[in-house]
Amino acid sequence: MQAPKTGTIARLVYAVRGERVILDADLAALYGVETRTLNQAVARNRQRFPADFMFRLSPREFESIRSHFVTASTADNSSQSVMSSRRHRGRVYLPYAFTEQGVAMLSSVLRSPRAVEVNIAIMRTFVELRRLMDSNRELARKIEAMEKKYDEQFAVVFDAIKRLIVEDDARRASPKRRIGFIA
Repeated sequence: MQAPKTGTIARLVYAVRGERVILDADLAALYGVETRTLNQAVARNRQRFPADFMFRLSPREFESIRSHFVTASTADNSSQSVMSSRRHRGRVYLPYAFTEQGVAMLSSVLRSPRAVEVNIAIMRTFVELRRLMDSNRELARKIEAMEKKYDEQFAVVFDAIKRLIVEDDARRASPKRRIGFIA
């Protein structure tokens, strides 16, 4: 099985609590294991996953993500819904969200060759997303600088447009001469 592509993984990254995260069910699908299996491996190594590596979503956070979700494309390009809450003994468990550090730590917990390939792909995706965010910040700064630089010139243009609008309104308000013959 081939490692997932950056674009496929990027669609699984959500912004929650100011962090970019991937949900446990999405990670399990990428790694080719059941969500239960992934979470059991994490539970056996809980000391490796502090709150800034992994946290459980609140009901509100989960609803917010679920409202934006339709289907997720898994690594083998088949569509399946991975956002359903898991039920166990009548209780609903909210998903875990893994930060970039938490995903990196998963490589020490899940030791299959598939896990290594997927982890590398995920790390590359996080790096690419960081680059995109940095380039967007730079673009925003350049646009803001241009706005400040050209504000006065644009003010002149907007004043001219406003004068034309006022003149047009005045022309429309003045009485019109009738065209035609008087009999």
